[in-house]
Amino acid sequence: MSFSGSGLWSSCPLHTLSKEGKKLKCKTKFVDFASRVSHRNTWMASGNPFFDEMRSKPEVIDPPQSEDMLDVGEHVNDPAAISLKPNLTVSSSVRELLECPVCLNAMYPPIHQCSNGHTLCSGCKPRVHNRCPTCRHELGNIRCLALEKVAASLELPCKYQSFGCLGIYPYYSKLKHESQCVYRPYNCPYAGSECTVIGDIPYLVAHLKDDHKVDMHNGSTFNHRYVKSNPQEVENATWMLTVFSCFGQYFCLHFEAFQLGMAPVYIAFLRFMGDDNEAKNYSYSLEVGGNGRKMTWQGVPRSVRDSHRKVRDSFDGLIIQRNMALFFSGGDRKELKLRVTGRIWKEQ
Repeated sequence: MSFSGSGLWSSCPLHTLSKEGKKLKCKTKFVDFASRVSHRNTWMASGNPFFDEMRSKPEVIDPPQSEDMLDVGEHVNDPAAISLKPNLTVSSSVRELLECPVCLNAMYPPIHQCSNGHTLCSGCKPRVHNRCPTCRHELGNIRCLALEKVAASLELPCKYQSFGCLGIYPYYSKLKHESQCVYRPYNCPYAGSECTVIGDIPYLVAHLKDDHKVDMHNGSTFNHRYVKSNPQEVENATWMLTVFSCFGQYFCLHFEAFQLGMAPVYIAFLRFMGDDNEAKNYSYSLEVGGNGRKMTWQGVPRSVRDSHRKVRDSFDGLIIQRNMALFFSGGDRKELKLRVTGRIWKEQ
């Protein structure tokens, strides 16, 4: 037993630790020691069997097998020693907690929970009719603020890491970054079917050639003829898609028929296989005509980030009314024969 200042320090055999053969003793400090010592001595002197056994068989805990155990006596006040190291397993577990059990997407505030602690995103709450999808209890309006705060502390890699993005972003900024990430893949530009293939530009070019059998051309000028035996039919689909390679880039020329109000029309437009900021470096012109008349269009190609339907519905291309198209076709006006010419150039 030893005294230090006004406090009493007592060695506790239950808290004896050992590391690398070195025994350490956890010391517990008592204040107001006069009254505590008197009470303890009275209790211990009363023949308490617990203390009798402890005196005869002092317990020593076996040394820990792991070399990573903390040396309490040396590092308990060392912030560097007790700081958490990056743990990918923990991060993965937290990310699973932040996954909505209904839509399986990452959850963002407000994150809702039931009385049993099961969570789901705010978008799915109306879909489950205010019933917890896990335990079926009523959800109410309980927010899981703790999980929201945990999410705010996370930094995660971009989901397009496999496409080349190496950035690490705060959880609540990650979604915005991914919507604008320059490495995010492109959707297949083929409009004749609901193709779900995604990838980078070289992959999509090969996909268009091999799977959709799209015509591939080299050069910045084109001269194409579109023929349809029954021009009275107007399918809401692409008639033809042609890919041009020039200036080290790829461009998609679309030509399709669609219904504009009560009138069927045809439209031709060019899309750039890349991002919008690069597309603005190029321009193109289209021309269609016959019987001594012609129509021309000049514009900037739209990025394939914009769907063909979005471009078409914005009328950003050469639009030809059916009667005009049949006039250009000549003959008995029972067959559509349109020749579309054009060129692509790079702005200086």
